This record gives sequence, structure tokens and C-alpha cells, in this order.
Amino acid sequence: MAKKNRRQGSATPAIVAATEAGIPFATHAYEHDAAAASYGEEAAEALGVPAERVFKTLVAEVDGALTVAVVPVSASLDLKALASARGGKRAVMADPAAAERTTGYVRGGISPLGQRKPLPTVLDASAEEHPTICVSAGRRGLEIELAPGDLAELTGAALAPVARA
Repeated sequence: MAKKNRRQGSATPAIVAATEAGIPFATHAYEHDAAAASYGEEAAEALGVPAERVFKTLVAEVDGALTVAVVPVSASLDLKALASARGGKRAVMADPAAAERTTGYVRGGISPLGQRKPLPTVLDASAEEHPTICVSAGRRGLEIELAPGDLAELTGAALAPVARA
């Protein structure tokens, strides 16, 4: 899977992080539709990948601290489970402007990799059911495919069941 699609233009911080780590990955570019209702579902459809293998990166606050949750686009984030996974009491979705400012990415293009300020990360345990998963590569219309274990290692993510159907 060392193949990289060079049509994506300049490398995003997420791609740079994966490259520097020396892990196998592939990038997949697609034409982003600004009218798309869901960035993640758009990516799954455009790439022809089952929605349970495409993961969205969500930024929440657990007891006031920004935290990243990476869950399948086919599911929702269980805020109570996220709080528990982080040893906290309460989780709420973060203000989108704070998420963008802290990660350095725009909404719909937030990657768990290469964030401006790395945040504590929880990867939904369902990721382990797949040899590879896709997450945002740092901009709308660009995904990075990698092994869940590599993603967890690069982000320091805890694996926990934080998604719900």
C-alpha cells in the first residue's frame, strides 16, 4: 500500500506525518461537492468504500479539554462513551472554530494526523475489524488509507467503543 496518489497537490501535514513515520499508506483524492450533506458519506460514496471503513474525525470537549474522536461515518459519536474512555465525566461537541484553530484544519477536512496541536485521541474499536481504514488527509476531497494500528500509534489513540449506530 505504499502507493501514493500524487494528484493531491502539495502534501498536507497529515500526509507529511505519515510519510515521516515511514508507515504504508495510500491517498485517495475525489472532487468535493460543496453541497454535500455529509463530508464522510460523500467520501465513502466517491471512493466506493463501505461507510464502516471510512472514519470521520470529530472534535469534542471532555471535561473542558479538547479531544479527538475517530468514528465510522456510518455511526454517531457516543459522547458518554467518549467521556468514559478519556476518564472524564462529561463530553460535548467542541465549537467548530476552536476545533479548526487548534487542529489547523477546516471542518470537513480535520485529520487525526498532523494536527497543529496534537489532541488526545480515541479511535472507535470497530476500526480493528478492518485491515485498513480511511480518514481525512487534511482537506476536503482527500483521504488517507492506513492500518488502524498505525493510526493509533501515530496519534497515541486509545481504542474504545465510542460509536453508536
